[in-house]
Amino acid sequence: MWKNNLDEMKELELLKIEHRGMWLAFWGLFASILLQIILGFGFRQIMGEWIVFMVLCLYVLVACTRKGIWDRHLKPNIKTNLVLSLIAAAAVCGAVAARGNWAATAALPLGTVILGAITFGLCFVLLTVSGKLCACRKAKLNGEAKMK
Repeated sequence: MWKNNLDEMKELELLKIEHRGMWLAFWGLFASILLQIILGFGFRQIMGEWIVFMVLCLYVLVACTRKGIWDRHLKPNIKTNLVLSLIAAAAVCGAVAARGNWAATAALPLGTVILGAITFGLCFVLLTVSGKLCACRKAKLNGEAKMK
């Protein structure tokens, strides 16, 4: 279709730049959303960032799963899933606690703990399922590669 004017070295450098840019956008959007939640912005005010963030999350999840890639550094096991789920739950609890009016609502601590537990459970299940899907896909791709 279009002629590539880059040699292999420049193509690799461009891929690295795009990789860093994507992760900069990902974590920048995440930080922006988290900060706006802590500052008390309503969902209507953060909806644009949230939609872009979710589309980016889904794209990375689906693309990596199709290639059988779970993570570059971490292995998809119970320990990793527990640690990552705890981090997510702590982040949600921290955001709710920072935004909540503790003096006006006696139920806020209990609600925060319940929301953290739900976040932990959902993250743990989703990480476990995605790890299994990636492992199955990786095995299938490795089997096809051996047949060729």
